[in-house]
Amino acid sequence: MSQPQEFEKVLSGSAAKVAQFEEPKSGLRRLQHFLHSNPAMVPLIVLVALIVFFGIARGPKFFSAYTLTLIMQQVAVVGILAAAQTLVVLTAGIDLSIGVIMVFSFVITGNAVLTYGLPWPLAILSGFAIAGLCGWLNGFLVSRLKLPPFIVTLGTWNIVMAVCLIYSANATLREADLTAITSMLHIFGISFKLGGAAITLGVVAMILLYIALWYMLNYTAFGRHIYAVGDDPEAADLAGIRTKNVLLKTYALAGIIAGLAAWVSIGRNGSISPSTVVTDYNLQAITAAVIGGISLFGGRGSILGVLFGTLIVGVMSMGLNMLNADPQWKVLLTGVLIIGAVAIDQWIRKVSG
Repeated sequence: MSQPQEFEKVLSGSAAKVAQFEEPKSGLRRLQHFLHSNPAMVPLIVLVALIVFFGIARGPKFFSAYTLTLIMQQVAVVGILAAAQTLVVLTAGIDLSIGVIMVFSFVITGNAVLTYGLPWPLAILSGFAIAGLCGWLNGFLVSRLKLPPFIVTLGTWNIVMAVCLIYSANATLREADLTAITSMLHIFGISFKLGGAAITLGVVAMILLYIALWYMLNYTAFGRHIYAVGDDPEAADLAGIRTKNVLLKTYALAGIIAGLAAWVSIGRNGSISPSTVVTDYNLQAITAAVIGGISLFGGRGSILGVLFGTLIVGVMSMGLNMLNADPQWKVLLTGVLIIGAVAIDQWIRKVSG
């Protein structure tokens, strides 16, 4: 056997331990890592805390089946819009027009039945088509022309709102006139009993939508591409992801989901009023997404967290109403929750920094 060379003699006396990465020791650091790995936990904790607080304050009345199902019914439309907004925000964008797209969609649907005499399936499809087209237009301007999403959707917000009011002449379509032709436009207003609770089909549609989007974002290539584009579009390009197509499809899908929200809204409200185009659906959807833990910087967050964020807004609103609190407390607390959610997101993101 050959004698060891000089440099091998030196190595024989060196440390032979395998390199190890030190695990975070402090409880706060462990919490930070836990929340980073489970982005839906923060809104879930806030939701549980609110339920406990209002449950103690109002007792069994708050925990009644009627109260809890009423909360679900009230947040169904905003919850669906928040899901649409989430997809866009995950790409590091924003859609300020999502609410007016919904209103324009149900105005088109109602007029397709009353004014043009179309069968209800074609009327529904026309509503989805116009919503998807508006979303596709946003995506085209953002992905192909490289315009900032905030500016693009701020512009289309005003354009769609004006077109909606001009087209409809701000005329309300009455529920009685619509149901005289078909009841299918109001199908999501139908309720059924589940124990002591009355669940509407609109609530079922919202829950099924979240399940479908959760599966898409976690188990499909398109869902992973959405996260990748939002996290680092240049790296996504280098990885072979067609970022422009992902953005285009995401905005178009958000528009189609707004079409679903329009159909659910008809079932919820009965009549179709173009004047609701001025309602702050956009801000409500963004609020639910942000409180639900979706990072405004893109690429991070859980769709289930958005469902919890939507329920947080609903529980807080119902609880304050039951306490006969000034309505401005809801506005104040919503602002606190938004700032708090962004601050926590920044703190959690330091783990990967």
